[in-house]
Amino acid sequence: MRKLNNSNAQFEKAITKLPLGVSSNFRYWGEDKTLYIKRGKGARLWDLDDNEYIDYRLAYGPIILGYADQRVDQAAKDGMNIGGVFALATELEYEIAARISGMVKAAELVRFSNSGTEAVMAALRIARAFTGKDGHVILEGGYHGVFSEVMWYSEIEDWDPSNGDPELLPYGDGIPKITKKLNYTAPINDANAIEELFKKSGDDIGAFLVEPIMGNCCSISANQQYMTDIRSLCTKYDILLIIDEVKTGFRVAKGGAQELYGVTADLCTFAKAMGNGYPISAIAGREDIMRCVSGDGVVHGGTFTGHSVSLSAAAKTLEILDETNALKDIENYGLKLQQGMSKILTERDISHNYSGHPSMMGLFFADEVPNDYRGWLNSNYDFYDALAPNLHDLGILVEPDSREPWFLSESHDMKCLQETLDKFEEAVDITSNKIRV
Repeated sequence: MRKLNNSNAQFEKAITKLPLGVSSNFRYWGEDKTLYIKRGKGARLWDLDDNEYIDYRLAYGPIILGYADQRVDQAAKDGMNIGGVFALATELEYEIAARISGMVKAAELVRFSNSGTEAVMAALRIARAFTGKDGHVILEGGYHGVFSEVMWYSEIEDWDPSNGDPELLPYGDGIPKITKKLNYTAPINDANAIEELFKKSGDDIGAFLVEPIMGNCCSISANQQYMTDIRSLCTKYDILLIIDEVKTGFRVAKGGAQELYGVTADLCTFAKAMGNGYPISAIAGREDIMRCVSGDGVVHGGTFTGHSVSLSAAAKTLEILDETNALKDIENYGLKLQQGMSKILTERDISHNYSGHPSMMGLFFADEVPNDYRGWLNSNYDFYDALAPNLHDLGILVEPDSREPWFLSESHDMKCLQETLDKFEEAVDITSNKIRV
């Protein structure tokens, strides 16, 4: 049985100096389950108790090549020799921007930031400047970072459709109520709802934020027709289409989700996978829109933006993703993992299905994948909720929240695959027996 004595002791110390004992609410798993990590290498992590895990969280997606990748870490060390940050520019900024422009059709101009949250903040500011309209659309179940303008969600759980649209509520305390009026919501995969919204409120809406593969909603995905339709609707109503690729960018394809769908954004955001874990993000888009960032226009910047270590790591990461078969190898691993899991589940007559892309896949214990967030909330995720802790005890680290997909990296190899399937089978049987009892 897995023991967490050292992690629990660390929590007891950490809680005295850190709210929840951690630096992000999402890392708190309870007083006796919160993990503290000693090190990571490849696709594996070791916690303070020396429990070893094959990791399918990958820090919510940044680790595209693997922990402590020698190629990227050496590039980062070379970046240290440049000197860090100067409040001045370096040659690396142009080199990486040119690489991104070559990989992503929409990325005519590029600006760098430090996190996905910062990138989306900047994209919305640019959109407001270009359109002169302050409002934006966020899809039900979508997630775009932790800043006040987008920290609103549709309350579906207790929603009665006969009472009209779901109520919009803040994610937690401290969100200024005044920001609520900036947000307009609709379910994914309903272009008619978007057109009705644009007809009614298009004069107030400057941007439509969309994750084609919803990274915080079990990778529920837009269908092709929906993406084609919303592209046309945004053009028709003079609303900028911002495709949030913080999770999908440089992961599901070299050109991100936009490449998969053949749809070009007006603005797009990238972060997690572009630096293999080093803190960096990017805002990119049409030149005429991006030129709003100017001396007398939109202000964008930050003390640590363009840090030589992160830029160097991103340059090497993007080079590998652009010039090797890494992404195809990750996809193939994901397909083999799905095939192996399906064999185990089918033999036990357990209904299941997969959503999203094999490199960030959602797992549903149902015959069909929900079409939107409302469908997810009304689906049965009890089996997943019971399965996840059993996988943890056996050394397979997945997100305990069923809304999060499984992320894969280039370091997940055939040894990982067989070990994962063996332990997945064991965890499924443990879970099934407990639920039966």
